[in-house]
Amino acid sequence: MSDRKVFTDSVTELPTDGMAKHGLLVAPAKRDARNETMELLFSLEMSDKDDLEKRVAGGEVLSADQLTQKYSPKKADVDALKTWLTEQGFTIVGESPGDTGVYAKATVGQIEQSLGVQMVKVTKEGITYTAAQNAPSLPISVGAPVHAIIGLQPFRHAHKHMARKLVHGNRVTLDRHGLPSPNIANSPPYLVAEILHAYNANALGVTGAGQTIAILIDTFPNDHDITEFWKANGIAVDLARIGKIKVGAGHLPAPEGEETLDVSWTSGIAPGAKIKIYATGSLQFVALDRALDRIIADASNDPSLRQLSISLGLGETFMGGPNGEVATQHQKFLRLAAMGVNVFVSSGDAGSNPSVDGHTASGPTQAEYAASDTAVVGVGGTSLRLAPGNGAVAQEDGWPGSGGGDSIFFSRPGWQTGKGVPTGSKRSVPDVSAAADPNEGAFLVLHGQPTGIGGTSWAAPVWAGFCALINEARQKAGLPSLPYLNPLIYPLGGTGCFRDVTAGSNGEFKATAGYDRVTGLGTPDMKQLIAALTQAPVQASVAA
Repeated sequence: MSDRKVFTDSVTELPTDGMAKHGLLVAPAKRDARNETMELLFSLEMSDKDDLEKRVAGGEVLSADQLTQKYSPKKADVDALKTWLTEQGFTIVGESPGDTGVYAKATVGQIEQSLGVQMVKVTKEGITYTAAQNAPSLPISVGAPVHAIIGLQPFRHAHKHMARKLVHGNRVTLDRHGLPSPNIANSPPYLVAEILHAYNANALGVTGAGQTIAILIDTFPNDHDITEFWKANGIAVDLARIGKIKVGAGHLPAPEGEETLDVSWTSGIAPGAKIKIYATGSLQFVALDRALDRIIADASNDPSLRQLSISLGLGETFMGGPNGEVATQHQKFLRLAAMGVNVFVSSGDAGSNPSVDGHTASGPTQAEYAASDTAVVGVGGTSLRLAPGNGAVAQEDGWPGSGGGDSIFFSRPGWQTGKGVPTGSKRSVPDVSAAADPNEGAFLVLHGQPTGIGGTSWAAPVWAGFCALINEARQKAGLPSLPYLNPLIYPLGGTGCFRDVTAGSNGEFKATAGYDRVTGLGTPDMKQLIAALTQAPVQASVAA
């Protein structure tokens, strides 16, 4: 194998045939399985990535052309890889922006032969997949610039961050005008206006006008649910605000809540913004990578698309090594951050010890990816209680389900310092937080019925909406859109821009004074945060 490069981090270890481990059952692949077709992503290393990391951390914003000119792999390397794949019987079906990836399809039999893998059948949660049992390899001549081959183990995929609770009592029906009934003010499930008031985001003179919020999820919500949500919250009904982009050719699953929550609450927090839903049809990593590439391409041509909400994740210990899917997505998140697109990722709903399904706290102590990426804003969760009379915050504690911890993949970035931030060598999660507890949850209309819902899946789209408000305020002040947000907000920890959440635990970690691994810097006071981020130019676009 000395003449081949082995991609160990592109797969995870499987149990032997006939043995069950971590909910997986492996069996030999039947001969006819070799005629199945799989789509893989061959991800190439970005040129001079460390330099780009420094520029993003320094608040620089670059154009798509600047990124492509300086940080792309060599064209000759990309062409050589594509030629080899074609000669091996693969069909090239797409490329990533900046030539950082090549998507290719081939039969399972061809993949076995060309990549030196043994394909087996893996059953997980009742679904059987064809997957690689060992690490793939490429000839050094074409594999040297490649850092990962994605898609060989489709049973590994992200999961949704959503905790649902049926409401018994308040806002359980809609009257003939579409208004919630009964309607006890400042009592969960909370309406948009109540959350805006809780975070001092009301009456600020901004609605997200001129901004576009992207949402990455597997399917589209029902239009009726969105319009009923708007009616119930006194928001103008305008479905033209919602753009629907289907990524890939696969079938889209039926709505089950996450997509409805994301669209309802981003459009509610920022009622003047446009929403673009990128539906993947699947939570497998190749599908998510394709969607991220599409968002990068669209943001390159649309200066209003400067915020993205993602309510998905997987415990880092289940991701494979650092040079697999994590490295592949990090390059995409870094490119987005360099363009001034802030990505808000929910930190998880199983506390400090998420299992492989993400719903139970029975796994190892770990952060979830992608919230742990150093080019995104990780969003944790709180339990929020409002005063019945004036809607002021009566109590806000760390929610036990809030994902958080230290990354095993990313070192502590230079910007994760400041007043109240404990020292450490690893990237800590989350960065910020907002209401997430389903017991004090969000109002939602799902399948025509009012319900209560929660999870950090609620907090992330709320923060994406807040970002649209900040960007509109900056635009009004004659300033460019935000660069990467994290380096700007850590110096604001301990100021009036954030409410420090000092009680609650997610299992391994406790909410304490200052930064913590349950709620991050805390929850925002949007009036003060907008004032702090519009006082002076943060950093404008720069020349390459």
